[in-house]
Amino acid sequence: MFSSLMLQEACSASEHVALQLTRDGDSYAALAARLRQAQPAGVLTVARGSSDHAANYCAYLIMARLGRIVASLPMSLVTLYKSPLLTRDALAIAVSQSGQSPDVIEPIRYFREGGATTVALVNDAASPLAASAEWTLPLHAGPELSVAATKSFITSLVAAARLVGYWQGDAEFLAQIEALPEALQKATEVDWSAAIEVLAPASRIMVVGRGASFPVALEAALKFKETSVLQAEAFSGAEIKHGPMALIDEGYPLLIFATRGPTQASLLKLAEEMRGRGARVLLAAPADINERDLTLPLGPTPDLDPIAAIQAFYVMAAKLSIARGLDPDRPRHLSKVTKTN
Repeated sequence: MFSSLMLQEACSASEHVALQLTRDGDSYAALAARLRQAQPAGVLTVARGSSDHAANYCAYLIMARLGRIVASLPMSLVTLYKSPLLTRDALAIAVSQSGQSPDVIEPIRYFREGGATTVALVNDAASPLAASAEWTLPLHAGPELSVAATKSFITSLVAAARLVGYWQGDAEFLAQIEALPEALQKATEVDWSAAIEVLAPASRIMVVGRGASFPVALEAALKFKETSVLQAEAFSGAEIKHGPMALIDEGYPLLIFATRGPTQASLLKLAEEMRGRGARVLLAAPADINERDLTLPLGPTPDLDPIAAIQAFYVMAAKLSIARGLDPDRPRHLSKVTKTN
């Protein structure tokens, strides 16, 4: 079995996170001071694809740790509808690997011109997006050669956590973030081969998370589609009974990310119920959960568990693609930089 670029880049994430953690501390601190002083009236995220899943995680942390309501901006309101949005005193956070897509760049320019604080979490610090935002926080993921984003997604999550930690002024959380490189390295060594055995012949899968783990479910479903041509849908564990459960029949595969925290108990209960309905459940849970099928590596604190979880998933996903006779580095119909208006 050959080693794909996707696998190599995924496994290098810990190195790039370690690099990021040595950079831009003054910028994070200065931005945090501005935000504490400005008290933004509204917070919006601007992103597409994997970056939008990272923005979802960023939004979760801001709401859970800072109590501020965050919305995802439908970019077409700016790019196509030309809606007269009130932007003054808002905070707009864009997340992007390339910083090249017009439908991410234009809203950031619009919000900045309208008096908002604009922030770009972007891998290319010389990109048009970086030039358009008032504040640029580079991801430091390095060049990403595989079409499927891995290390840039992980560094986006870390940048989001750093932003929130500095904004909150939480020294303990920032110290826990510093321990992520070691946690990520350990996560690359977790054995998820049981998932490959189940999913190599599969044609569909439902991926489930809740709370902090839902962004990981979204990202995992996208990677299943991109690299393994699996019809994958992501749902919050709270939404399964609102219609999606009708899809479940004998042998239907479900991957459930049951990370630590208040939502874990409900996800464990869901796994048990879905097994009772005949689903082939792959329960990813920490080592202290006896009924798990896959062992979830832990982050330094529960809010950082999703970062370790997606690291373990990426290693499995790269290997699954090859097991299905595909090349994870060259997903069909896809290119590295996607530009939409």
